[in-house]
Amino acid sequence: MILTPLFIIFLILVFVLVWLFANTIDKRKWVSLLISLLLTPVVYFYVFYPLLNIFSSYHHQKYFNTEAWKDKPELRYEMSQEILDKSLFLHKSKKEVETLLGKSEWYGWNDSLKRESANKWNYNLGFKPGAFNNKQECMELDFKNDTVVGIRQYQLKKTFE
Repeated sequence: MILTPLFIIFLILVFVLVWLFANTIDKRKWVSLLISLLLTPVVYFYVFYPLLNIFSSYHHQKYFNTEAWKDKPELRYEMSQEILDKSLFLHKSKKEVETLLGKSEWYGWNDSLKRESANKWNYNLGFKPGAFNNKQECMELDFKNDTVVGIRQYQLKKTFE
């Protein structure tokens, strides 16, 4: 386990809350201390930490990996930040992108043509990790002369007619 400052602060917070609760059970300080020391890890890992994960939108960042991109689509969102930050596919050809990401899942809409364009490739990133996230994230690569000139991430809009 890695002891980070935030982990220590949260653990102290949980300890204090358990200590206050234990003082309502028994006024003897040594009993309250013993109860607090024994219950703090249990309360932290089985109550506090799961609630923290439900209500925060924190997610792990993963390095881009071609095999994981193709075999485990549920990890795509976690890899997307590195793709955007480092512009991994900027100035790559369609052939190189297809080798790394696979075939485009759908083409993007081109307003000037009023139809889908083979120069806008889209990939589904799945849902942002978290309990209350219900919108899918997508990544679009724009090509010009068979070379990537732009990468953007957006939320998929659902419209029902």
